[in-house]
Amino acid sequence: MTSPTPTGQPGLAATVGLYAAARVALVAAVAALLLLAGVPLLISLLVALIVALPLSMVLFRGLRGRLDGALNEARERRGRERAALRARLRGDADAADEPPAASDEPADREADRGQH
Repeated sequence: MTSPTPTGQPGLAATVGLYAAARVALVAAVAALLLLAGVPLLISLLVALIVALPLSMVLFRGLRGRLDGALNEARERRGRERAALRARLRGDADAADEPPAASDEPADREADRGQH
């Protein structure tokens, strides 16, 4: 869905998906261990949710760093796109020479299709 960034890292959607999948897998693993120990399903799921939060902060430190980098990069890119759009709307001559940057957001792609 998202192409790798210029730094070679996966895009924001891939990074968020990987982090979410890792968190869900950790909850499932803790719940499975509790189920094997004879704890009822509902109790094991609730305890797994509580235990998985601090565990994920320790175990997935690298993933959280990648997610933070991807979020910062997306925020900077959106800021540049917003500044370029504002400059074009003001009628700045140098902004009119720049082509609009393509966005990887699905909503932006829909809006782009409607303008052509």
